[in-house]
Order: sequence, then C-alpha cells, then structure tokens
Amino acid sequence: MARSALDTAKRLLNQRRFTLAIKVLDGSEKNYGDNLDFYVTYATACLYVGDYGAARSYFQRARNLSMTDVRLLLGQAVLFLRLGETDRALQYYLDVLDQDPNNSTAKRAMEFIRRRGDYTTICNWVDSGKIKRFFPPLGVNTSLIARSALLCAALCAAVLLTARLIPSGKKSWVGPRVNLTDLALSSEEKSNAVQPDLSGTVVRYFMDSRTIARTFESAMQHVEDHRDNAAQMEINRILLSNASFSIKQKANRLMTYLEVPTFDSLTDNYDYKTVQGEPQLYLDCYAAWGGRVMNAEMRDNGSWYCELLVGYEGLHTVEGIVPVIFPQEPVPAVDGEKPIRILGKIDLQDDRVVLRGIAIYQPLKGNKL
Repeated sequence: MARSALDTAKRLLNQRRFTLAIKVLDGSEKNYGDNLDFYVTYATACLYVGDYGAARSYFQRARNLSMTDVRLLLGQAVLFLRLGETDRALQYYLDVLDQDPNNSTAKRAMEFIRRRGDYTTICNWVDSGKIKRFFPPLGVNTSLIARSALLCAALCAAVLLTARLIPSGKKSWVGPRVNLTDLALSSEEKSNAVQPDLSGTVVRYFMDSRTIARTFESAMQHVEDHRDNAAQMEINRILLSNASFSIKQKANRLMTYLEVPTFDSLTDNYDYKTVQGEPQLYLDCYAAWGGRVMNAEMRDNGSWYCELLVGYEGLHTVEGIVPVIFPQEPVPAVDGEKPIRILGKIDLQDDRVVLRGIAIYQPLKGNKL
C-alpha cells in the first residue's frame, strides 16, 4: 500500500531529510484540512532547515487546532527563545511540563535560560546552531540504525572470514566506526562553502571554500579515527566561521556521533593553557585535568561544586582555577588533601572556562596521580 504524503514526510523527518520532507508536504495542505499532525510535521521540518517564518506560521495553524500538543509547544517555545523572549519561552516550557512532567528538552531549555539566558549568549547559540538542542526531538534515526545493522552484519561476516584466513596471533582488520556517507559534502557545497550573507552572524574564523571543506573533512576523519575531541574542535571552528548554512547543519549532525569518553578512552586531551587561550574553540570538548580542589560544596539544586587548582598536584604551580560542577548525585568522594584528576566537559559560564564533571580519579595512597 502506498504511503501518504504525511507518512512519507514523517519518515523523511525521522531520517533528517528535512528539505525533501518539505517538498513532499508542499501543496498537500488541501488534502489534510484541519490535521494537527500535518501542520506540526510541516512546521518542524521548516524549523530544522532554518525557515523560521514558515515554521512560526505552521505552528500557529497547529495551535488553532490544539494548545496541548507537546511537539507544538516545544516548537513555539524555541521560536520565542531564539528571539530572546525568554519569559514567553518559559511559559511554553511550563505548559510542556504540564503535559509531560519528565520532558527532558523542556528541562534542558529552562536550565539554559536560568544559567545563560542573556540575549548575547542566545544570539551566539542561534548563530552556532546550538539552539537546535531545544528543537522538538526527532527520535532515533531508523534508517541510520538499519544501515548500521547491515554494516555490523557485513563486518561480522568479514571478521569471521578473516579469522579463518589469518593465522592466530596476527592483528585483524578493523572496520569503520560509523557510516558518514550522508554527511559527505557535495561538489556544490565544496564550491560554495562560504555563506554569502553574514548579516547578523558572529564570525570568529574567516576561511575560503577550500579551507572550510578541508576542515569539515578533517572533522569526519577524526570521528572515524575515534578522535572525538579533535572532531569537536574542528566542528566548533566551522560553526564559528563563515561556512554556509548547509555545512553548519552537517557539522551539527556530525556532532551527534561523538561519545562521552572515560579516562582511558579520552584522546587529544587539550591542556588548560591551550583551552584558556581560545575557549570557544574547545567548547564541548572533554578534558582530564589534574590538581587539587578547594571550596567544595553541595548546592541547593543537588549539584556538587568545587574549584580545581589546575597543575597544583605537587603544591608548586597553579596554572589556573577552574570551577567544576557535577550536576547530580551521587556526590563525589573527594579528599581535599590529596591530588585529584577530574574528567569533564568544557563549558563557558560568564566567559569563564568551567568543567561539567563526568568522573574523578584520586589515588588511595600517596600523592601521585
């Protein structure tokens, strides 16, 4: 049985093929009348391609049909948020929580507004594409899962075959980490990699088309090589550059493949001095820094806070003082008299480098990490 235009568009939306989803829905409005799902799907696709005027219009039509749909409320909330109208955005997020008390998108957005909701930061997040973290979620990309499953099956078959052909003790071939074919830049994107209209955009790195394309390809290669920190740095460079909108979109999608490291798996551990010199370039990278802690405390919201004296393990030199926040229980067991190593995600708070804590290592005996 043939799929309807709406079903096809929802499937394309799930696969992150937003432009194609819009093309499928375009001209179908007369066939759906007062169909809430149609307007919400259309508005969401417009939102993800950056057509905010159309998104606002279709969300409003959906609102004429329902005022309680969570996807609708999230979409309208983020439209107000990107304009800096935080009071109205908060009201919509509260409406979301009335319908879905555990909605993680609304909770994250409200926390963002509480901590960093000034107009300048919001503008920076809009320009960099990070505001998409608060867009209505699209769910798991089913086509990606299917491709990954096929790839996994093929790799398993190859490994089994190779195990029979290669003598024991020899290193076997390791396949690619993920299939990034859909993210490869087209020839048109490479030729027109520079955004022609930069009005209203904050640009930190100006690059020509060739450099932008090379930077993006470098980020993709780092993902394949499990060098997620290096990939994140190159992604940040693109998001803070004069790269075209479509390339920034792909950079944001590439970011979804990055994983949270452990102390053992962390690669490209940038030191404090390097990060402090250009903090926006290392935003969302992970760092494992050693030192000693002071001013540790539990906060009213349940988070655990301390300040890390970076480089002060041997009680000689303090490279810098970095606030560290572990967002939830369990509370880390820390001995302030011993050196410590903290793994965390690099963030900025009031233009100051902070770590969002992931893990702690502290020796049981002695003063050596």
